Amino acid sequence: MQKFPYYPGCTLKQTAKNFEKSAIASARAIGIELVELPRWNCCGAVSSLTSDEIMRHVAPIRNLVRVQQMNDEGMLENEYRLITLCSMCFNVLKRSNMVVTGDAEMLHTINQFMDTEPDYEGTVEVMHFLEILRDVVGFDKLRARVKKPLKDLKISPYYGCTLLRPKEVGIDDAEAPTIMENFIEALGGEAVDNPYRSLCCGSYHTVGENKKIVAERTYKIINAARRNGADVIITSCPLCAFNLDNRQKLTKEMHPDFEYMPVLYFTQLMAIALGKEEDAGLEDNFVDPRPILRERGFLGVKQ
Repeated sequence: MQKFPYYPGCTLKQTAKNFEKSAIASARAIGIELVELPRWNCCGAVSSLTSDEIMRHVAPIRNLVRVQQMNDEGMLENEYRLITLCSMCFNVLKRSNMVVTGDAEMLHTINQFMDTEPDYEGTVEVMHFLEILRDVVGFDKLRARVKKPLKDLKISPYYGCTLLRPKEVGIDDAEAPTIMENFIEALGGEAVDNPYRSLCCGSYHTVGENKKIVAERTYKIINAARRNGADVIITSCPLCAFNLDNRQKLTKEMHPDFEYMPVLYFTQLMAIALGKEEDAGLEDNFVDPRPILRERGFLGVKQ
């Protein structure tokens, strides 16, 4: 079992527990143990947009210090690749890491500020779990571990903003990404194109007075997936998942012609394909994906 330090972030301990549960089970099924950082803190949720706002980078960097400590204390075997699941956390952690490792004076200032913590040495690489599947495990090896191929299930990948942008942070080509499509095919499913796969879902408008902006985006994104034949949508961002899943109720109120579509975390389908149905957490999705998955024979069938 290969151990990787793992940063969960806040939402995976609250409204996105099914994301974490399915990811941990799926990782173990392919020989990976996600070792949660001790004493991790919120990454800050959004990346600083100003070059001199040093304080905004302290929280992300403190989490990277935890990776160094885990290695120093023998919890890991010289593994400095920090794994994230939430695409927003990934974006924030990676951007802060890039900023401070490229600015020695800023890194010195942050280390001085965190005077009770060990100095951050710039040794940690922030990676998304999808990158681990592609670059470390390999999609061919993932395919070989699949117990229930998702045959004939048409899946539309939704990337959103923070997995692909900015270019130096993104895990794939922002204009023509393929990582999720290749992931879907490794699970035996059929990847369905969506011209709005990287369109912003509306982000934090969902918690203000502009929920209808989010509902309109949901209408646009899901309808495009449906026109191309998709059965379900997958994503890796808890905020995107909420906007595309839970906000379907408001979308239906605004557009009576709208049809509900299940939206899942990519790890939920991965858990099912790897024979870990009990850890997929499907009961926590707003639009229940179980009927269509049961209809296609992916649930309740031992193989």
